[in-house]
Amino acid sequence: MLDDDDVVLITVPGWGNSGDKHWQTLWELTYPLARRVQQQDWLYPERGAWVAALDALVRDSCGRIVLAAHSLGCHTAVEWLRTVDLATQRRIKGVLLVAPPALPISEARARASGELPEGAALPAFSGFAQASAGCLPVPAVMVASQDDLFCDFATAEAMAALWGVRLVDAGRAGHMGSHAGLGSWAAGQLLLQRFILA
Repeated sequence: MLDDDDVVLITVPGWGNSGDKHWQTLWELTYPLARRVQQQDWLYPERGAWVAALDALVRDSCGRIVLAAHSLGCHTAVEWLRTVDLATQRRIKGVLLVAPPALPISEARARASGELPEGAALPAFSGFAQASAGCLPVPAVMVASQDDLFCDFATAEAMAALWGVRLVDAGRAGHMGSHAGLGSWAAGQLLLQRFILA
């Protein structure tokens, strides 16, 4: 049973899931009320299925919630927020959007990422043709870096404006995933704590 002050952390990984060294995984190890969205197919994402998986986990979670999304998980979270009723929106204390990729994801970027096993077919990224438009209905902040393979900073600025969220410049931190060397990413935890304690 959750206390009134308890907040559930739901992590929303991106394409390929988040590995052992990813900040999402490390946060889950230290936060007692952490849950991860699980997708049936991490390599060949389909937006409808990914949004449905996030929705199912939220509905299976009690109390207030913060979301910490990375990469394609950001677009999943943003799209999901457009589908939920007001009562569900009120349960969301905040959303942390980290390194959303520019859409559509080009073949060059996908192959350069290292996510595709050798010989694997390129994903269609079905449903992820463009970023959803409109201001988000819950408190949110977006973090982007200056040298992200998947998204140049000008595009990140445009997405933040499209969603009506504050953009935090992470400097030169790449795509901010497992290979970025962020560890438990203390700066990200501070952003998350502001939502939890609000």
